[in-house]
Amino acid sequence: MNILLCWIGQTDIKAAIEKSEADVGPIANAVAAYEYDRLYFLNNYPPEKAASYKSWLRQQTRAEIHVRQITLTNPTAYAEIYKAASGEIEYIQKKHPGALLTFHLSPGTPAMAAVWIILAKTRFKARLIESSKESGVRIVSIPFAMTAEFLPDRALAEFSASRPPLSPAFADIIHQSEQMRRVLEMAQRIAGRDIPVLIEGESGTGKELLARAIHKAGRRCDAVFQAVNCGAIPPDLVESTFFGHKKGSFTGAVSDAKGFFREAHNGTLFLDEIGELPLSMQVKLLRAVQEKEIVPVGDTKAVAIDVRIIAATNRSLIQEVAANRFRSDLFYRLAVGVLYLPPLRERKEDIDLLLDRLLARINGELGIPAGEHKIFSKEVKLFMLSQSWLGNVRELENTLKRAYIWADGAIITLDDARAAVFPTTETFDAELWNRPPDDGFSLKDRLNQIAKKHIEQALETNGGNRAKAAKYLGFSSYQTMNNWMKRGGESDIKSPTGAQLA
Repeated sequence: MNILLCWIGQTDIKAAIEKSEADVGPIANAVAAYEYDRLYFLNNYPPEKAASYKSWLRQQTRAEIHVRQITLTNPTAYAEIYKAASGEIEYIQKKHPGALLTFHLSPGTPAMAAVWIILAKTRFKARLIESSKESGVRIVSIPFAMTAEFLPDRALAEFSASRPPLSPAFADIIHQSEQMRRVLEMAQRIAGRDIPVLIEGESGTGKELLARAIHKAGRRCDAVFQAVNCGAIPPDLVESTFFGHKKGSFTGAVSDAKGFFREAHNGTLFLDEIGELPLSMQVKLLRAVQEKEIVPVGDTKAVAIDVRIIAATNRSLIQEVAANRFRSDLFYRLAVGVLYLPPLRERKEDIDLLLDRLLARINGELGIPAGEHKIFSKEVKLFMLSQSWLGNVRELENTLKRAYIWADGAIITLDDARAAVFPTTETFDAELWNRPPDDGFSLKDRLNQIAKKHIEQALETNGGNRAKAAKYLGFSSYQTMNNWMKRGGESDIKSPTGAQLA
């Protein structure tokens, strides 16, 4: 559900009185540019003016309109504005949990705009927009650090001042959400301490990018960063790949090899997808980390090593430990500095900024041969924000590249974006939930269809793991989930590999 929240401004009221087609005011412009389900307005003008404006605007939108009358001692009273706005947001979030909020900066006073910015950057997830006659309606991306200019009270000022600036090493991690800001602040604290780090997060969330940033911000920044994909090493070569080997120690060992540990000596060894390592190798890795020495295959002499370990996984390692698929002693040795990268669907405000930055990068990569530089149409960003992005940033970037290629002209249209999105990631609200009842309509069948979609998406999110998918959806076990679907008449749920699960 999309909700627009803002103050009613003098320009809006004037537009309703004059019924001008040339200047309909910021709110009407926003309603024309983007589709919203509900509009929530704060009003400090006389109630009759707000009622007249509401009646005029209702002719231009099908969205529900709600007006909250607010009494301010003056329209620049930051504390009063802050209290009124935050209270309204809390009310909306309780009434419509999970709704996508948009704060309109243009209506009202500069103080009101400042408070919207602060609320969007400190307490609430929300998109910011502004409008003008010259530029129309556009989404605003404001870095968190800039919000210090708009702080409405001393408490927020102290909050902002207490946050340390991020190291330039983290500059490549594009973000503006509070969740990611907290992750990067924790990563910065960890970076300066030479301890093992464990990064958990779904595929495509940027675990290696974060690991490289931690390395650059640490004392080993001038030494090597050695990245290893643990899941790509053949089981019979894991030990020699990590620890090296002597010439002739096994068939194919035609020369001595140093191995990843010695190649990363004095630097950082990044072990991506560490949960893929065989249990037999986990034992040897634990010894290497504990003793700070390794024994190459075919040798009897230990070699001292000095490396910092940063491990990453798209699984929950503590759950892997509970399932006896990962050694608990190795887990506790690695899990000193633990970071969790949230998926993109949980930090939608980052998508706004990512769309702009990624498109700029794509313009440079794909636009140079033909001299093309493309922009988004107004509808594309809202469409992109409605997607679940199970592949996270990696999927978002590849989708933008496809949309860029599909676009005939200089503008990437909504049709281009729709064609670029994989069907498995497209939201099904519009397809199923908003489809009106027709002849032969069955509420039971409709709910079963929606449930089936949720289960298939949960399976894809959890790599086809039935138990994890069931837990993700709140079922006590996979059997319970399966039985529940059978009772609803659905027994053809497929895993991401296409295997039938019933």
